[in-house]
Amino acid sequence: MKILLIGDTHGKLNRLRDIWPKLRDIDLVAHTGDHYSDAQRLAKELPVPVIAVGGNCDGSGPDRQIIETEYGRILLIHGHREGVKYDLNTLRYRALEEDCRAVFYGHTHQSSILEEDGIYFVNPGSLTLPRDQKSGSYAIVRTAEDRFDASIVYYDTVMGKKSPSSGFLKSILNYSDRF
Repeated sequence: MKILLIGDTHGKLNRLRDIWPKLRDIDLVAHTGDHYSDAQRLAKELPVPVIAVGGNCDGSGPDRQIIETEYGRILLIHGHREGVKYDLNTLRYRALEEDCRAVFYGHTHQSSILEEDGIYFVNPGSLTLPRDQKSGSYAIVRTAEDRFDASIVYYDTVMGKKSPSSGFLKSILNYSDRF
């Protein structure tokens, strides 16, 4: 199964619409929340199933979903109630309770792939409001019976644009009160 994992779109779907024609053989789109209504719109636009959860900015949507794959169960959750900005401990326990081998989560707007205690944790970041000094990101996840592969893809790379440089000076300018 090939899954497009997105999250924290916050009502802005233009970048997803930009990358969609470049994607091939997507079986499922999973949205980690913050703008559940975006996922509902995508379900009407895209030719593949869309599964989503609500986030802390949503008034609706389930708080978690289970995605059944040949690899095993994957927990789809936003993560704000599990404190993912601080650590993944509560999220790990939630995955164990749900008998899941992987977790898709959002909330931080920062992309991440981590394997811990045999559980994969994948955060696609945000295509529209990234907080990791990148151009915006999503994840592509491939599952098979004995395999779980996840990769983070950056918007500028896909669109053939040069990513802005990052570093100490850029981070100071981004968060300065002067600019």
